[in-house]
Amino acid sequence: MSLDLIKELRAKTSAGVIDCKKALAEADGDIEKAIEVLREKGIAKAVKKSGRAANQGIITAYIHPGAQLGVLVELNCETDFVARTDEFKNLADEIALQIAATDPNYVSRDEVPAELIEKEREIYTKQFEGDKKPANVIEKIIDGKVESFYKEHCLLELPYIKNEKIVIADLIKEHIAKFGENILVGRFVRFKIGEV
Repeated sequence: MSLDLIKELRAKTSAGVIDCKKALAEADGDIEKAIEVLREKGIAKAVKKSGRAANQGIITAYIHPGAQLGVLVELNCETDFVARTDEFKNLADEIALQIAATDPNYVSRDEVPAELIEKEREIYTKQFEGDKKPANVIEKIIDGKVESFYKEHCLLELPYIKNEKIVIADLIKEHIAKFGENILVGRFVRFKIGEV
């Protein structure tokens, strides 16, 4: 494996030399595949850390040019050391920008009230009244529509506006892997002039 390839991968991912070497070997020298390998491994590590308490963090604000739209976000981590890093602050800013651009209603699907999902299911069911499709097919379609509802209204499931190949949950997992700490979006609020 060439040293230049390893350096290039390190520059793009901030991963260690040994991790870069292994990823390039696994990807047969293809830098893009190696980045994917590193991301997947990082996400696997991040899942292990996701149960840990995140009692530190920051609150960041984004005000859109023209001052008609603003967002406040609480981003939590495990230590104030990580909370004070520029990279953590940048992540918080990216999440605030995402909220400004996409207007989610909830952080995650866990926050969506069960009665709201039931109401959505009722609406979707009514759309199929008189339809000749089998009940199990209709049920699958309704399940798909509920999934789409989550993907449109939950911040963690929205495609990242700067890279639509990943969702916000993946962006956060990448940072969990980088910092070695759990990171959570505590809460957010989005204000727009004229909206209540």
